[in-house]
Order: sequence, then C-alpha cells, then structure tokens
Amino acid sequence: MTSGEVAPLPLIPRLRAKLVRALGPTALFLKGFAKHPVMVGALVPSSRRTIDRVLSKVDWEQCRLFVEYGPGVGTFSRPVLQRMRRDARLVVIDTNAEFIGYLSRTIVDPRFSAVHASASDVEAIVAAHGFEHADYVLSGLPFTTLPPGVGQEIMAATHRVLRSGGAFLVYQYTARARALMRRWFDRIDEGYEPINIPPCVISWGWKD
Repeated sequence: MTSGEVAPLPLIPRLRAKLVRALGPTALFLKGFAKHPVMVGALVPSSRRTIDRVLSKVDWEQCRLFVEYGPGVGTFSRPVLQRMRRDARLVVIDTNAEFIGYLSRTIVDPRFSAVHASASDVEAIVAAHGFEHADYVLSGLPFTTLPPGVGQEIMAATHRVLRSGGAFLVYQYTARARALMRRWFDRIDEGYEPINIPPCVISWGWKD
C-alpha cells in the first residue's frame, strides 16, 4: 500500500456495515433489541394491522398533543404524523440515544420532537413543550419486564399528564400489563391483533 492510500476495512466490519445499510431501520431496531431487550421488548417492529388497530380509537380532530413512549425506529410515529392535524404535536420519548438520533435525522416535520429521556419524566417533558396535558399517550414498553417500580412510576405519571377524556394506548404481547393499568384506569377497552409477530394484546385506558 502506497503512502496516502486508505487501508481497506477488515472483512467482518465491512460485511456488518453492508448489512446495516441493506436493512436500514430494521438493522437499528435489531441492534437496539440485542443491546436492550428489556426496554425494546420485541424482535421485529409492529405490523401495519397492529398500527391501524391501536390508533383506531383516536379522535384526531380533538388531538393537539400525542405522546409516544419507546418509538424505536418510528414504526408508529410516522403513521401518527400522517393522521394528525397540521397544528398538533407529536413528542416521542426513548431512553435509547441511537433511536432518538435516528428519528431526529429521518423525520423532518415541524410537529415532531424526539426526546432522550425516561417515560417517567413525561410531565416535565409535556410542560417543556408548552402543554398542560396530553390528549393521548402511546406505549409499546414491556411493562412486565421493566425494573421494579419503573412501570408503576410510568403508569402514574401517564395518568396525571392525560387530559380528562384522554387515553393511554398500550400494545403488549401478554395481557399482564392490564392488571397494572387497572390501578389507574377504571375503564379499559381490550383488543387483540393476531397478525403480528408475536400476536399483540391491545389496551386503551381512558381517563374519565
């Protein structure tokens, strides 16, 4: 190799880089799952049918602020933006800095904000964006495998931050999270989407 030439990458890093480019956001999602399986909770993103079913009960005309926990690579974020009013806002919260960086680079929409933080900080985050309450909060966080006490903190903060008549939209892979939701939400609508990997249990907790 002559002076000034750049040494080629070793074979394995080159193959890894090529795979990441080919898979795009899927590779990032898989990487996030491998590093933080307890926080990501699923090996593949949700299906289109799951997205449509989870969002089916949202009154988009009445939605001014939509909050999402654990957006990953934006599987739900983009469909939410497609449905939202032009004067509404979407704030997504994730503890994974790589997901937040990816979303900030790839979603160019003035209604969108990505915050690197814990969902338990939702009240402060909503206030920082100029709102008193959220209309809807969406979560795919695996509540049953979160560290002790974290799920309860997130549920309590979510109930406080929602407006009266708002809803907490939760999609999981077991029904166990509903028992936790019932401590804060008296009315919970139940749903199920079999065409998902794995099949998805859906709960809409309403703040009456």
